[in-house]
Amino acid sequence: MTAVLRALVFAVGLMSFGAQAQDNPRYPGIGRAATPAEVTAWDIDVRPDFKGLPAGSGSVAKGQQVWETKCASCHGVFGESNQVFNPLIGGTTAQDITTGKVATLQRTDYPGRTTLMKLQNVSTLWDYIRRAMPWNEPKSLSTEEVYAVTAYMLNLADVLPADFTLSNTNMGEVQQRIPNRNGFTTQHGLWPGREFGGTGKPDTRARPCMKDCPDPGKLALAPDFARGSHGDLSQQVRLVGPQRSASARIADVQTAAVSPSPASPSPASPSRIDVPLALLQKHSCNACHAASTKLVGPSWADIGQKHKGKADYLEGKIRSGGSGIWGAIPMPPQSISKEEAGQIAAWLAQGISR
Repeated sequence: MTAVLRALVFAVGLMSFGAQAQDNPRYPGIGRAATPAEVTAWDIDVRPDFKGLPAGSGSVAKGQQVWETKCASCHGVFGESNQVFNPLIGGTTAQDITTGKVATLQRTDYPGRTTLMKLQNVSTLWDYIRRAMPWNEPKSLSTEEVYAVTAYMLNLADVLPADFTLSNTNMGEVQQRIPNRNGFTTQHGLWPGREFGGTGKPDTRARPCMKDCPDPGKLALAPDFARGSHGDLSQQVRLVGPQRSASARIADVQTAAVSPSPASPSPASPSRIDVPLALLQKHSCNACHAASTKLVGPSWADIGQKHKGKADYLEGKIRSGGSGIWGAIPMPPQSISKEEAGQIAAWLAQGISR
């Protein structure tokens, strides 16, 4: 009986091996083909022809609510802020909506290029918001919220009226009002590619030269006084590849602010520096706050001086958010535990020196 059982187990193993080999003929016996459900979970991109766009809708009014709680802190109340990221709204006109080409892009005296000036397809905006926003919680928005925020942004740019509801059924109509929908060209070598009738030839035919190269010199990092503006950059790079960075602890920045000399700062206790910095990075606090300079919100130093000794108050503000104390830009409520909020609050309440 034992010999029979062993034979059956061996046969089942061979059948399983054969099934895996059939699923993945390029690498027999390794892995398996992805299931339709797994492919669907990963395949969330939305094309310019709207393939991949999920059913749903969202109003401009709903988008304003989402914007004020999850977007305005980085992009400004009207999408005009350039303190953290480039402005999103501005530079387009009613005439641009008619022609489909943004005239301001031809001006050399215009101060900058906003997202709506360069946008060709509304699907690109919708897709990027869905997969990458909010910056600290990507893919956390519901389908309705993505439709709503897209509609609100287009309303800010005077593309859509305030009572409009954007949906998968009217996205094509909205595309015909995007200010720069006709502003792109495909008349170059690599586009549209051989599969669409293009030449597929490269735009340039330069030959690579790897001889007589000049001395590249020394790679320059950010100056000491700026190295802490966005937290510890050495902890914000990919785990693979050639990316490198330098430590930018608040202790380093504070030392540099007092003296620009390259001398190393005195060691700081973990309770005052290391532990809070890990939490600041974990919860993306450095997107809006810097060590000693104002970004979207006040600096850590300013908060520490203004609310020194008020740990309980600071803990409550971190978790509940609010506006009006440091300006009109609101700080949204933070999804953070009471314990971690308390650690950050206790650190700030000690009074951080500039």
